[in-house]
Amino acid sequence: MARGKIQIKKIENKTSRQVTYSKRRTGLFKKANELTVLCDAKVSIIMFSSTDKLHEYISPSITTKQLFDQYQKTSEKDLWSSHYERNLKKLKELKEVNGSLRREIRQRRGESLNDLNLTELHGLEQEMEAAVKVIRDRKYRVITNHIDIHKKKSRNAEEVHGVLLHELFIKNARNEDPHGLVDNAAGDYGSFVGYSNGDSHIFALITPATLPA
Repeated sequence: MARGKIQIKKIENKTSRQVTYSKRRTGLFKKANELTVLCDAKVSIIMFSSTDKLHEYISPSITTKQLFDQYQKTSEKDLWSSHYERNLKKLKELKEVNGSLRREIRQRRGESLNDLNLTELHGLEQEMEAAVKVIRDRKYRVITNHIDIHKKKSRNAEEVHGVLLHELFIKNARNEDPHGLVDNAAGDYGSFVGYSNGDSHIFALITPATLPA
């Protein structure tokens, strides 16, 4: 059965369009290679897909530049002058931008101010004040963060110190009353740690609530 003729128009479906482009590009490059081998021809094909992806074929015996140079010589058309002029224009624009940025940097360092009028000086002053405010705000945030960190470390140190004191109290209580001479089951006695000449002692006292009336 013969294949139906395809109507030549833009394929609206993106997926179908990409598939068709890929298949026909492969076929075109294959024909170009056959033409190069069979006829010793110099062939160059440059293609851009709808997604701006570059594909090219060039005969193995020549480079793209050599082929363009040969075309330029044969057709007497200058292919590079317009490209060169565009590059010169772009280079000039980049130099102007670079010079402007360098001038702004010098002005922000307090240099090259003689050419500025009053309005420009006022604008520069406002920009510098805004920049200083941003820097100062950032500095204060950093300082605040450092203070919060030190406070947290201090609180942790106090908690550790309290735990160590409690452990020391329990240890000393056991050492001072190893035989359980003080019976405090009813909670009538209070205790405290006393230090004398570097030595700690545990004292048991009768609380006021248990004193005789």
